[in-house]
Amino acid sequence: MIIRCIAVDDEPLALDILESYISKLPFLQLVKTCSSATEAMQVLQEEQVDLMFLDIEMPELTGIQFLNILKNQPLVIFTTAYPEYAMEGFNHDAVDYLLKPIPFDRFLKAVTKAQERMQQRHPKQTEQTIIPQASPAHEQEFMFVKADYKTIRVDFKDILWIEGLKDYVIIQTKDQKIITLLSMNKMMEKLPDSKFLRVHRSFIVSLPKIDSIEKSRIRIGQKEIPIGEVYKDQFLKWVEENNIM
Repeated sequence: MIIRCIAVDDEPLALDILESYISKLPFLQLVKTCSSATEAMQVLQEEQVDLMFLDIEMPELTGIQFLNILKNQPLVIFTTAYPEYAMEGFNHDAVDYLLKPIPFDRFLKAVTKAQERMQQRHPKQTEQTIIPQASPAHEQEFMFVKADYKTIRVDFKDILWIEGLKDYVIIQTKDQKIITLLSMNKMMEKLPDSKFLRVHRSFIVSLPKIDSIEKSRIRIGQKEIPIGEVYKDQFLKWVEENNIM
């Protein structure tokens, strides 16, 4: 499910930061950045908007005043430098309340909440990130994923490792980093068992790409990947079967 959003703030730097954060997540689509509530009102009349990042202290109309006059408001995440407005913000059924300067991990937590609310509102519109394949993964040499508002082919031979971050994964290839909305379990279902192994709660590795094994760590190029206790026996079984150590 793509979440269409706008960012409303009278500070250009704050808008730049939000725009940068939004661009990192494939399930967010930035419709427009607005420097005032009146500009945002015009956008809401003309565009479908699911989520609004809204500053509180703004000239002409504050964020709270703006919400009070909106009839059909989208989901709202407040972004402000003033913690004293938190209670009033949540009285407006805000998804979350972010204090500036906003760290990315806190931003991610807030938009994940918004994503959950959207899925509750529109359960039938939740879309699969990976397009169904014509044949099982072990018979194919590639998969398709949705990222950056397009569908991208990813060849299994190009994948170095995959890192899980809550509701999405980062696919690291030789040439690029692809972020897509998917769980690690679903990703494992799409990968050929002979070439990929989950070695940690947050990591799947391409077995042919392993350069070295050092105690409880795997090295692929300059990347060190930990081997989790839960996955250690499975990894050691692979090592033994392949006469590596």
